[in-house]
Amino acid sequence: MPEVRIEIGGREFAVACQPGEEPFLHAAARMLDTEATVILGQIGRMPADRMLLMAGLMLADKTAALEDEIKGLQDKIKAQDKTLASAEERLADRARRIAELQEAGPRTELPDRFTDGLAELAARAEAIADELEARRG
Repeated sequence: MPEVRIEIGGREFAVACQPGEEPFLHAAARMLDTEATVILGQIGRMPADRMLLMAGLMLADKTAALEDEIKGLQDKIKAQDKTLASAEERLADRARRIAELQEAGPRTELPDRFTDGLAELAARAEAIADELEARRG
């Protein structure tokens, strides 16, 4: 098991890890060191265990904030997914209606109100034609 030497808050620590985990351990140590440096800059020298505790708590606070942000983004994605699914349903419905209309072909029937109106116009035209013929003849 490899032993890695890391530095946090100006102090060196030896830490054992699994083979291949060294880069992750160094990255985590850099994060802790960043927080420890902030704490030491504000408070000054303190025992290593207290420095590590404070740095860990600051990282935990940042992690909790990020988890809240992730949850909010996941909720937003779910809402957008629902909106998208609804829009896709409406689009599919419209596509089905268009296909049905195309299959049905053009309408050759006129509604009753149009045919009734046309019949009335034809009757009037015939009456006028009869009247004109009677005047001529």
